[in-house]
Amino acid sequence: MRMSSRGQVDPFIVMDVMEAARRAEAAGQRIIHMEVGQPGTPAPALARTALARAMERDSLGYTVALGLPELRAGIAGLCRRWYGVDIDPARVIVTAGSSGAFLLAFSALFDAGDRVGVTEPGYPSYRQILRAMSLQPVGIPTHAADRHQPRPEAIAAAHPLAGLILASPGNPTGTMLPRETLADHAAAAQAAGTALISDEIYHGLHYDAPAVSALEVTDEVVVINSFSKYFSMTGWRIGWMVVPEAMVRTVERLAQNLFICPPHASQVAALAALDATEELEANRAVYARNRALLLDGLPKAGFDRIAPPDGAFYIYADVSHLTPNSRAFAAEMLEGCGVAATPGLDFDPLRGHGTLRFSYARATADIEEGLDRLTRWMGRR
Repeated sequence: MRMSSRGQVDPFIVMDVMEAARRAEAAGQRIIHMEVGQPGTPAPALARTALARAMERDSLGYTVALGLPELRAGIAGLCRRWYGVDIDPARVIVTAGSSGAFLLAFSALFDAGDRVGVTEPGYPSYRQILRAMSLQPVGIPTHAADRHQPRPEAIAAAHPLAGLILASPGNPTGTMLPRETLADHAAAAQAAGTALISDEIYHGLHYDAPAVSALEVTDEVVVINSFSKYFSMTGWRIGWMVVPEAMVRTVERLAQNLFICPPHASQVAALAALDATEELEANRAVYARNRALLLDGLPKAGFDRIAPPDGAFYIYADVSHLTPNSRAFAAEMLEGCGVAATPGLDFDPLRGHGTLRFSYARATADIEEGLDRLTRWMGRR
């Protein structure tokens, strides 16, 4: 059967690492998982209880395409609580994870062949979703000296751009954009006629000052977020987007046809999760402890070229002095000490051969054991 050229996207390498780790575990080896950006905690207790009750009284059939009205209102309330901005709930669209939000945003904003700027390193699925939709991802290189956030001149050099994706905190680096810089990027995008998409999926996971939302500096933006990270609900596949008022009906028509609606059960759980602040903040305290352990322990183990993260739960390490091939190095590390990490090629196709991403989303005991293993293994190399 004939296959489309746009379907030939690159693999998501972290998923390959996860599969290698699974095989090792099946063979009896204990693996310390620092490869995947997935909280080790379950969905909040309030969310699980609410869903259990709903399953007893409701068939949980289709909802309206844009999501449960009460959940949309709850997310607008979260924006007020976190950012001090008043968002009309009509601008909030509940989606099948942030991935569904990206599909809707790209479909609503861009035509085939359009050029969309993506920072490198950055979340790999940006590039692959764009390619699968016959759009052209344009890499915007960032540098450790700038904590892997884009310079205005680097964005300008990539023009003309139909769209620009910014992430703060970013994946894989965890670094954040200051308010002034984010405002400058937003103003420059609007002046150039470039649609701005702000990926805010790691908001809530910060270790000093909270992240700034693009909603605080402009209404001419599509903001994408999710219940996966801060709310610890990765497999529930529930996210949201905030769009300009004029864009709502276009996105609604697309959502009706592409997804019918977001998962009803996950929406019920997500609504309850909005009130689980105490449990979620306890999770964040664990990540803060894990971050401190890695910032202290990784340099002692030999991974000393890092940009300390402001948020999320990743550390992006330059390992070019240790290996010319981060993928082979990660495989060697998995086999040699049972610690799984993600090669940087997932995030930067040009320079990622010299970088690794370590996730600290798991339990503190795992992070401590992982550091001990890494230190001993690096000492034997």
